[in-house]
Amino acid sequence: MGALLPMLATVLGALVVPSDLYARRVPNAWLIAALGIASVAAAAQFLAGVTHPVWPSIPGLLTGLASMLPFYALRWMGAGDVKLFATLGFLLGVRALLPIWIIGCLLTGVHAVAVLLLRRPRFAYGPTVSLIRQHMYASSLWQRSMLARQGRVGLPHAAYLGIGTLVVVMHPELMAWRTP
Repeated sequence: MGALLPMLATVLGALVVPSDLYARRVPNAWLIAALGIASVAAAAQFLAGVTHPVWPSIPGLLTGLASMLPFYALRWMGAGDVKLFATLGFLLGVRALLPIWIIGCLLTGVHAVAVLLLRRPRFAYGPTVSLIRQHMYASSLWQRSMLARQGRVGLPHAAYLGIGTLVVVMHPELMAWRTP
C-alpha cells in the first residue's frame, strides 16, 4: 500500500497532463477511480488487521478542496482543477500539496506571461510569430483540439498540477517538512 498511493498519483498526473493540454478536461472517471482504488486498498489493509496501515489522507482531500474552492468561486479556476487537487491531497497527503501547488502555479504563470506577450502587437504581428500562428491554426491537431475543448477556455492549470505531481513523487525531498 505504501507505494500504491504515489503510483496512483503518478498515473493520474500522467493522464491529466495531455488531457488538459489537449481538451481542457480532467475526466471525473479518472478521479473517482483513483479515490476508489485508494479507499478499497486502505479498507483491505484495515480488514486484514494491519496495525499501521497507510491510509489515504482525508485531511489532504479537505485541504486540497478548501484551498482551491475560492478560486473556483471567483471563476479563476475550473472544477476539474479543484477536484484534481483534492484527489492529489487524498493520495499524497497535505504535505505534498504545497510543492505541487507551487510548481503548478509557476508553470501556469509562465504560460500566462507567454500568452500575454504573444498578444502584444510588437510580438503578435511579427513575421515569425504570424507564420507560426498561421501554421498552428491550420494544423489538424489544433482543429481537433479546438473541437475537443467544446468552447472551454483558459490555461491548462490541471496539466501543470499533474507535472507538479510527477516532480513531487519522483523527488519526495521537496516535501522537506515531511516526517520520516
